[in-house]
This record gives sequence, structure tokens and C-alpha cells, in this order.
Amino acid sequence: MAFYVKILLGGIIIYSNELVCNILNYIKNNINAEITISDISSIFSYDKTYIMKRFKKELGITIKEYINIIKVLDSLTYYNSNNTILKIAILSGYNSIEYYSEVFSKLIGVSPRIYKKFIMPLSNLSEEKIQIIRTSISELYSLKDKITKYLNNQKPKKLPTRKLSIFN
Repeated sequence: MAFYVKILLGGIIIYSNELVCNILNYIKNNINAEITISDISSIFSYDKTYIMKRFKKELGITIKEYINIIKVLDSLTYYNSNNTILKIAILSGYNSIEYYSEVFSKLIGVSPRIYKKFIMPLSNLSEEKIQIIRTSISELYSLKDKITKYLNNQKPKKLPTRKLSIFN
């Protein structure tokens, strides 16, 4: 069942899907490791196709898109130092600077080199380009916040109960 429903003071609360929450927690705890759909499928004992469809249905993005968004957002914190883009890519869990650059460019709207050279000091760019980049980053953080809220809305785990008999 995709959702769990609880009635509370006349209102209905729709809980987040438990499997998707477990996958999100797994990704969060292993973000710098290489995470594959096959690994997730094995860990949670569900078919890969089911996992991919359920995740996409619940959150509107694929697992790979989510992983890349989190890694790129995390990588932005490394730009405040004198790290090279290669080191930033490695610190962010990417094995290839080319793939990191491709994903970064797609999500942020400029290459990591341009971001480091021009966006960090915010010089030599038009106000329009700066606004596009700010909007892109803002949208990514909004998506991350949406997923955090989704994760916080998971069904509470029931505590085990023990039946006591007064006649024993």
C-alpha cells in the first residue's frame, strides 16, 4: 500500500511511503559511496522496476536525479576554499570530473569552473545570468526541503507489545 492514513482530530494525515523513506535514509547515510539501483533492490528486497517507479511516483524525480541533486548541493560548500574542481568532485563522491561537470552544469546552469571563478565572487556576470543561477540553486534546495518534509512524515513505528496474564 502506497500511503498510510491516520485520522487525527477530524483531519486526515497521509503518511509517506515507508519504502521510499527507507531508501532516502539509505541514500543520506551512504551519499559519498557509489549507490546503484541494484544495491538498493538487494538491500530492500524489492524489484528494481518497482523501486524506481515507486520513488518517481512519490517524489516526482528518479533516484539517480535525487542522488545527483544532493551531491551537487553538498559540493557547493567546498567552493569556499581553495579546493580544485577535481578535489571538489572527489569530495562530493564523484569518480569522474567530467561526469561531475556534466551534472553540475545541468543542475546549476553553468560549469563548475565558471561557478568557481565568477559566481562565487559574483563578478563579470550579467544580473540576468546571476538570477538564473540563483533560481536554479533555490529550486534545488526547495526540492531537497520537500523531500526532507516527505521523509519527516513517515508512519511512526509501532512499539512491540507484550501481553501479561494475571492468572499465570
